[in-house]
Amino acid sequence: MAIPRRDGPARPMSASPATTPAAIGFSAIGLAAITLAALTLAGPASAETRYGIGRPATAAEVAAWNIDIDRDGRKLPPGRGSVAQGGTLFAERCAACHGEKAEGGLGDRLVGGQGTLASATPVKTVGSFWPYAPTLFDYVRRAMPMNAPQSLTDDEVYAVVGYLLNLNGLVPDDAVLEARTLAAVRMPNRDGFVPDPRPDVP
Repeated sequence: MAIPRRDGPARPMSASPATTPAAIGFSAIGLAAITLAALTLAGPASAETRYGIGRPATAAEVAAWNIDIDRDGRKLPPGRGSVAQGGTLFAERCAACHGEKAEGGLGDRLVGGQGTLASATPVKTVGSFWPYAPTLFDYVRRAMPMNAPQSLTDDEVYAVVGYLLNLNGLVPDDAVLEARTLAAVRMPNRDGFVPDPRPDVP
């Protein structure tokens, strides 16, 4: 670039040392080093600073989330529900999505399919695919009905689960489900799941 002179021809404008690529690069490196040093020095102090946001969860709040049920049913809650009660509840709260007899609709099919898993067209339902009855209780209580999850009482969950097991021929019509009897139900596909054999997975 050239700039005009009052007393002669234009002369090239030399770059300022502060604006050369090398100078800019060194400046950026210096700024990054200063920033890193400041963050390093401020780190422990910032970690110990309380900003007044949030609070420790209460025991009741933790308990409200700690509702998982394992496959053995060791954490199944008190309560009981009959197959007959479950049929009424299913018609009121579940059939709109899963069908009148759990045959499927907007929601998944929940009945039938036993003996199909090894075929070219497996039908995965509560009766054919689900391995443990207590975890069915866990899922229904935690996630159903879809428009109002966790709205069913424990008695109602026992009843709905009993009705689904009955539809799949796994408990009799007069069955009453509670922690002990639900954990005792052996699902047809219980042995259909195997441990992951990959050595890189703990």
